Amino acid sequence: MKPFRISVHIVPRKGLLDPQGKAVADALHTLGFAAVGAVHVGRHVVIETSAANATAAEAAVRDMCARLLANPVTEDFEIAGVVSA
Repeated sequence: MKPFRISVHIVPRKGLLDPQGKAVADALHTLGFAAVGAVHVGRHVVIETSAANATAAEAAVRDMCARLLANPVTEDFEIAGVVSA
């Protein structure tokens, strides 16, 4: 078993109300950043785990996201990186 560090981004699904994202977008517009479109506020989770290889580590984290870390009805997740720890 090798140690891995996996980064996960969890954000609200597109098309769903994101009050935090809307507030941030409005504030950026007020500060003069007119080019900003939509803003989505989510979570960044870093998981340290052990697995036989990177593929197995990523599969385990995908299962963690599907079962606990991300709400499948309202959130999407993306594995941002798998790095040997």
